[in-house]
Amino acid sequence: MIRDGQPITGIGRASRHPSANRRRSIYERAMERADHPYWPRTLSIPGYRPNDRSMAEILTFLFSVSGALLLGTWLLSGWAGPRLGTGRRLALCWFSVCGFIHGVIEGWFSLFHLQIPADQHFLSQLWKEYSKGDSRYVIADNFTVCMETITAWAWGPLSVWTVYAFLQHKHYRFVLQLIVSLGQLYGDVLYFYTEYREGFSHSEKGHPLYFWFYFVFMNALWIVIPALLIVDAWRHLAAAQSHADKSKGPRQRNHID
Repeated sequence: MIRDGQPITGIGRASRHPSANRRRSIYERAMERADHPYWPRTLSIPGYRPNDRSMAEILTFLFSVSGALLLGTWLLSGWAGPRLGTGRRLALCWFSVCGFIHGVIEGWFSLFHLQIPADQHFLSQLWKEYSKGDSRYVIADNFTVCMETITAWAWGPLSVWTVYAFLQHKHYRFVLQLIVSLGQLYGDVLYFYTEYREGFSHSEKGHPLYFWFYFVFMNALWIVIPALLIVDAWRHLAAAQSHADKSKGPRQRNHID
C-alpha cells in the first residue's frame, strides 16, 4: 500500500489477529510474573518467598520423624499391654504416624495457611515444598483448608487415641479404628476427586517427583491402608455382634436393641 508516495509496511501482521496477540501478551506477562515453582504458571501468590531450606533437608526431617515414630510404636507395642500380632502392631505404627502428620503437620497448615507463602518457619517451608505437587496448599484453597482442618483436629487426636485403645485392650478399639479410617478414606477420595474435576491443574502433571510421588503416591496411602483397616474393623465388629447375639436367650433374641 502506498500513501503520499511512501510505501506503508507492517500493516497487517500485528493487527491481523489482535485478539490472539492480546492473549499471547497476557500469557507472556503472566509467565514473567511467575516467580514461583507452582502450577498453573499463571498463579498469583502475593508475598511469596522461596524456601531457604533444601528439598533434602525437608524430606529428611519428615521421613526421620516418621521412621522414629514407626520404630518407637513397634517396640512399645511389643511389650506394653496385651500380646499383639504383627499385623496389629503395624496398624498401630500407622496410626502413630497419622497422629503426627495430622496433628502437627496438617495442624500447622490449618492454623497458618494464610501465612505460609511468605513464612520461613520449617513447617511452612515443608508445605511450600509439598505445594509443588499441589499448589492448592500455597493459595489456601477453600476445600483444602476445610478438609485439612477436620483432619488435623478430628483424625489427629483420634489416631493417638486409637493407639492407646489397642495398647490398653479397650473394648471400643475397633470402633475408633473404623471411625478414623472411614474419615481418612472419605477425605482422601474428595481430595483426589476435586483435583480430577479441575483437570489436575495444580501440579506439573506427569512429573516423577512432584506429581507421582508427592501428589499421587503419598496421598494414595490414605486410600489403600484405611480401606484395609475398615475391612478389618468390620470383621471384628461383626464377629463381636454375632457373639453377642448368640449369647442372648431365646426371648432376648426376639427383641432388637
